[in-house]
Amino acid sequence: MGVFEDMSRFLEERLDEFLKTHPDLELQVLEDQLREQEEEVQKTLRQLKTEEQKAQQDILKTAEEVQRWHERVAKAEQAKRLDLAEAAREREAAFLRQGNQQWAQMSLAQQQIQQVETLAAQLRSRRQDLQIKIRQHAQSKTPQSPPTPQSWQETTTRPRKNIYEGLDPLEAKFKELEMDEELEALKRKLNK
Repeated sequence: MGVFEDMSRFLEERLDEFLKTHPDLELQVLEDQLREQEEEVQKTLRQLKTEEQKAQQDILKTAEEVQRWHERVAKAEQAKRLDLAEAAREREAAFLRQGNQQWAQMSLAQQQIQQVETLAAQLRSRRQDLQIKIRQHAQSKTPQSPPTPQSWQETTTRPRKNIYEGLDPLEAKFKELEMDEELEALKRKLNK
């Protein structure tokens, strides 16, 4: 076992080193992991919604049974069959307890659905942020040539555009820092 663990650790370390030297691949790996997590969350969400629908159907069936036994209680009392009326009341009470349990299960499923939907939205947001980071990294990696002017006069008379025009440089640096921190947190979370 020790040899396999050592080999596995060695390979993981080499992979980490490789990814650190190739940040574009590291970002792509993170995006793939987020996509897989999103797919798992969507699968879980579908299962929970199926459970919720089943619980709703079970509640309706149980409610019908409660109503049926309630009517039988009244019918037995009308016929002055107190023994049947008491047995019907007990059956009605049993269905009421069952309905309460089913209601609790449905409520739990609904709470879980809300939690999973929140998680799905967070994952979607993280992946979108990561895609922005990937695009920024790709743009910074590939040199962009300025458009060639029509004439020499056009270059001298046309005002140059500042790519940071309208952006506070300090704000831009903090945005980049925040994005890097989120990526690091995401890496740590995915490596757990």
